[in-house]
Amino acid sequence: MNDNSGWTGGARNAEPQWPSFIAVLAVVGLYSALHSDLIVGSRWLLPGTIVILVLPSLISHGTGRHDLDRLLGFIISSLLTIGLLASVILLVKALPSHRQTSVALMRSAASLWFTNVLVFALWYWRLDAGGPHDRDSRRTHEGGAFLFPQMTMSPEARRAIGQALWSPRFLDYLFLAFNTSTAFSPTETPPLTSWAKLLMMVQSIISLTVLALLAARAVNIV
Repeated sequence: MNDNSGWTGGARNAEPQWPSFIAVLAVVGLYSALHSDLIVGSRWLLPGTIVILVLPSLISHGTGRHDLDRLLGFIISSLLTIGLLASVILLVKALPSHRQTSVALMRSAASLWFTNVLVFALWYWRLDAGGPHDRDSRRTHEGGAFLFPQMTMSPEARRAIGQALWSPRFLDYLFLAFNTSTAFSPTETPPLTSWAKLLMMVQSIISLTVLALLAARAVNIV
């Protein structure tokens, strides 16, 4: 018996896109929960823009226009990243002024920390091995910017756990992003390319900055 078990030819079953859309909407919700001092311009400017872009992205995905879907995905992720970086910078500037209450600061910092996880999970998911559409077109995932544990397993071992035709999904990249924000380093999935290492460095710096500011404010309160 070979690794063709369960393979019927052509592209694999397409990865569902709804987890990524939920992640985008979650970031929009977290952004809306930030203190007004941490938002550039109108509170609804960024969320409204993202919602407007998500609609054609859903349509293009449903109609098979993958190039347009990919372009809109990059635009959405870029806008979310800009909003995240701007809010973190404003948090650094606002901390000495003590304009936010301790509760508001904790809520804003938590929102930025989770936003950091979701935004970089979207980037890893969109960029690795050409993105979700390119990964779906391959039989198995054997190369990319990250070395997932399944990539080091033999075909027989993957088949034994029901993952003969394994390919990373959004949850795998979310797990990677969560570990990067908590451990500040790779855990089970090391990066293999320069861009992956750079993104993980940026994500770790943002996470460390937010946590350090929270610790500094906590010490000041005590």
